[in-house]
Amino acid sequence: MPKVSSLIVPYASYLRVYEPLAAFPEPERDHWSRYARRPERPSYQDELRRSLADLLPVPPVAVPVHESGDAFVADVDGVLCVCPWRTRLRGWEALGDLGEELPALVLDAALPALVRRQAAQDYERWLSRNPDARPWIRTSTWQVPLHWFVLVSDEEREYDKGGGSGGGSGAAAEEDAPVLRYRTPMVQARRRVARALRTLRETLDEGPLIDGLVDVGRWLEEFHPRSLVELDYGGLVHVLPAGELDGDHSAADVAGGIEALRAGDGAAAGEAYGRLVERWRSVRDRRSAN
Repeated sequence: MPKVSSLIVPYASYLRVYEPLAAFPEPERDHWSRYARRPERPSYQDELRRSLADLLPVPPVAVPVHESGDAFVADVDGVLCVCPWRTRLRGWEALGDLGEELPALVLDAALPALVRRQAAQDYERWLSRNPDARPWIRTSTWQVPLHWFVLVSDEEREYDKGGGSGGGSGAAAEEDAPVLRYRTPMVQARRRVARALRTLRETLDEGPLIDGLVDVGRWLEEFHPRSLVELDYGGLVHVLPAGELDGDHSAADVAGGIEALRAGDGAAAGEAYGRLVERWRSVRDRRSAN
């Protein structure tokens, strides 16, 4: 079994917001300014490995004891933008969702009820002191939620096939891996959400797609208007064949389906939806195969 420090974790995708440095208060702004000048910074795989390492002790550490001081950094037209990891906050939020994702016996074996109860109490105390806290990163496992694709367009798709050697592990495999992501300005993402919601509410009954868009739209409103929004396939690139990645234009399919609904073309909307369902069903099937 590979060490956690060299393990490639394949199952998570991400929706991230990078805020301009000016959006952060002092002394946090100074911290991120110094952080961005580091020659090397950890990756999303490093964050996942640390989380896995926390589950190894007995009892396991459900949520980090201290908040992470790491972040992702991007240069947006000469403006330094930062996406804090906020691993502790995201851990608390993810812990609250586990009951809906895992059977009780599996959940109790992985994280005993006492550990979960203590983490929930810690979160309540912390939230009472930080009522406006929100994460800069949303994570999904074994899929990219369809409503995330509403925020971006096919023209913003960035696909790098990577080194293509298929060998190595840890940092070597990570540097060699493909990258599939979309990046868009915050104002554009908000505009697309609002436009899609109008169309969906006029043509469909309430459901998961509309609920997801409402939720992500409210989340985007929490950030600086000059932020950058990134949809990143993350570790999914390690399990999807190159041909599937190369041919994956889910954002185009989502946009085409919504446009078809707007034009009253139910058949075209159904075809676009069918392509999406089939593509992402094949991805989720890998969860039960691993």
